[in-house]
Amino acid sequence: MSLKAHKSTLTFLFFSFLGLVIAILGVFFLPERFFFDTPTILFDRYNEIGWRGSYPFAIMFYHLTGLKHLSFSIIGLIQFSIAIYLIFKIGIPKNFHKTTAKNLISYLSFILIGIFLCMPTKEFINIVYIATIVLLFKKNKHNLSRTVITTLLLLIFFGYFFREYYLLIAFLSVVFYLISKTNIKNKNIATIFYGLLVAISVSLSYGVVKGEFISQKTRESYNESRKNGVANNSAITSPIKTDSWYGESFGIVYGFFSINLPINGFKHILSPQIIAFVFWQLLLFIILFIRYERCFKEGIIDNSEIWIFYILFSFFIVQGVFEPDLGSAIRHKMGIFPIIYYALYYDTFKKKNEL
Repeated sequence: MSLKAHKSTLTFLFFSFLGLVIAILGVFFLPERFFFDTPTILFDRYNEIGWRGSYPFAIMFYHLTGLKHLSFSIIGLIQFSIAIYLIFKIGIPKNFHKTTAKNLISYLSFILIGIFLCMPTKEFINIVYIATIVLLFKKNKHNLSRTVITTLLLLIFFGYFFREYYLLIAFLSVVFYLISKTNIKNKNIATIFYGLLVAISVSLSYGVVKGEFISQKTRESYNESRKNGVANNSAITSPIKTDSWYGESFGIVYGFFSINLPINGFKHILSPQIIAFVFWQLLLFIILFIRYERCFKEGIIDNSEIWIFYILFSFFIVQGVFEPDLGSAIRHKMGIFPIIYYALYYDTFKKKNEL
């Protein structure tokens, strides 16, 4: 092992250890709002246990595994160890020890994962599943068609049983692929633009059938329901009511930019945790967007990495439809961190696989 690789491994282990300590001890110092979902998952207050829906599935998972009977510190130890092992299997990038923007994003993410895995949580299930998809791409590069079909089926399966928005992610990923096969310039911008149009069309079509648009049913109604409950000054609320076709269309675009390029988050100047998220998110999106463009320049034929970006940016668009606030947005991004991690360092991992 070279000196650089040794330093990168030590850095990976150091921040993994920090995350592990937080995962073990987080129950003793994190505010109560971080454990909002935990009683529902542990005690099944509304008798929801089952196999369809994020809460029923999570309740069943913790029941069958017996994790619900362990202390939170042990749960944190087990969950974080599994998550970081899967990330380790994806790989340790070259120069991980250097102070670069993408490395800083990863360092902070290891700590955030420790925070969000110190309790029974749906994000643990999400991390394991997404890591499985990333490893599938990493290990099956010689049969891209089969890997893509398997991945899309896995996303559809996950969407049917766990979180429905993964159905839309699978659909948008295919849309991204079809758009990228055209002669349109600036494919990274074009795929996101048309992806947003498709997401809007799906929501409007849903509204025609169900009588209520998707973001109106999810984000807006959720934020409305908790106005008299727990205060949340990072709530994402469209300035235009989403009960009309133009209001819903604007609301989805507004949600996408509020979450992924949250410049409007600087209005929370007196909330340091929100400002920190704004900087982290802006840095993350800009870096991934640039790398997405770079990946396109390598062509789309036999380019498995481009599908990682299709899935990732489809998720970002879907967040614009569903996410109720910035806190939920960062929690859910940690749930897909394995794919973010791979996208940040895809060129390094690609070179390693070619050796």
